[in-house]
Amino acid sequence: MPTYPFNPFARGFSDLRIQRLLAILYDVDAPLCHRPPHPSQQGMDDDQFSRRQCLFNDEHALVLTTSTTLEEHDAQYSHIGVVVQVIYALFAHDRQPPILLGDLYSQAVAQLRIKQLAFETGHYSRCWEISSVHLCDTAYNWLIAQAARHAPTELLFEVFTLPVSQALGCKLIGTPWTDANLGRASDCAAEELRQEQLDAGVPESLVNVLHLAAQADVRILIFDPDAAPLEGLVTYATEV
Repeated sequence: MPTYPFNPFARGFSDLRIQRLLAILYDVDAPLCHRPPHPSQQGMDDDQFSRRQCLFNDEHALVLTTSTTLEEHDAQYSHIGVVVQVIYALFAHDRQPPILLGDLYSQAVAQLRIKQLAFETGHYSRCWEISSVHLCDTAYNWLIAQAARHAPTELLFEVFTLPVSQALGCKLIGTPWTDANLGRASDCAAEELRQEQLDAGVPESLVNVLHLAAQADVRILIFDPDAAPLEGLVTYATEV
């Protein structure tokens, strides 16, 4: 399968995660720094952090309480500051390094934002129409033949035609085709599914496109000679 620096079918962000951080003022002439609470203080409520003095290093911050003193932790922490507020940072972990999408001010709001941003399987339409130049002639003809059979492929995708059109469509089943999701749905890995499809005679150019689309949780993929090519996706010299 060709190596892509970025999946052309991917849109938006995925693998969204929330991280609770303490916004710390340590120098009036410097911007706030952000650190997660010390593991021993993860159970504290947000209001127990605000406006409290803290010690921090490159990994986390420790809020000073009646049971902690500057002296006993001085060797572990090189900075001292005051917690201005607690924020809930929203990161997209599908990119490396993870991308900060924004700071929110309660866990409930952060969870709502994830629900608004995420394309949850089974809840949103994921239909794409792309040019048939992304298939070699062999693959396009294979789709025509498969659609004429009116029989299931049993390969986690089905083929259909559109009336009065040269377009052909594929409904992808069990997406996203990732190891984690396929392991739950069909007890196989993505590479095993790919090999099974190739062994069944599905042309490689079609398998490549289907897997890229399925990794991005596309459900309906339509190939149309009159549609625009998808930037970043391999094209073929075709007679279709």
